[in-house]
Amino acid sequence: MSDATRAEICAVACAEAFRGSGEILASAFGTAPTIGVRLARATFAPDLLLTDGEARLVQGIWPLGAAPDGPVEGHAPFRTIFDLVWSGRRHAMMMPTQIDAHGNVNLSAIGPYDAPKVQLLGVRGAPGNTLCHPVSYWIPRHSTRVFVPRVDMVCGVGTAAAATVGRAARHHDLRRVVTDLAVLDFAPPTGTLRLVSVHPGVSPEEVVARTGCPLVVDGDIPTTRPPTAAELRLIREVIDPAGLRGREVPA
Repeated sequence: MSDATRAEICAVACAEAFRGSGEILASAFGTAPTIGVRLARATFAPDLLLTDGEARLVQGIWPLGAAPDGPVEGHAPFRTIFDLVWSGRRHAMMMPTQIDAHGNVNLSAIGPYDAPKVQLLGVRGAPGNTLCHPVSYWIPRHSTRVFVPRVDMVCGVGTAAAATVGRAARHHDLRRVVTDLAVLDFAPPTGTLRLVSVHPGVSPEEVVARTGCPLVVDGDIPTTRPPTAAELRLIREVIDPAGLRGREVPA
């Protein structure tokens, strides 16, 4: 039986979102997704491209918080990121503040649009990301404050909204939502949030109770797979030896 922590389960679930992606840029936001993309490239997705966070594509994997020490694969200034976005050669895992049943996400402001109560990051690149290339989401605190009936502002385009924008939606591709409780996706043909797996120690009923929007639950829900011994070693000894993952998802 695996002795993996909840944070390590989440990191592996984030890695799985990039399985079979091929040679694309993997952009991760948050500790678990960052561990996940590096773990994926070190194991089952060796063709993923990773940046040093500035302007270079680099080989290998390196610890969180440290500078890459591998060879440089290519130059990737800011303008290059737009080329990758528009051509669909990127998969971003973003961290929304709100998400609804169809995958519309908000990371800009909380409250009425004309008089918000809280200002957040802003729309950022969410509209272009969600219409041009695959997008997944990471939510470190699964709650009814995040999963809502209606987001206060649509920053990232969900499945129902994408169906109304014609040819612009041909590359719309929401993949996974990984949280500290479960893994979800979007069930065809409605594109509604669906429970894929629950993490060890979590029940489907708990996930439903902490989700403030409709959630499809079909049949028996499996348990999210634990990391292998080799993956645990990579996480603990190579990618996150400082244990930063436990700050984002406490044991």
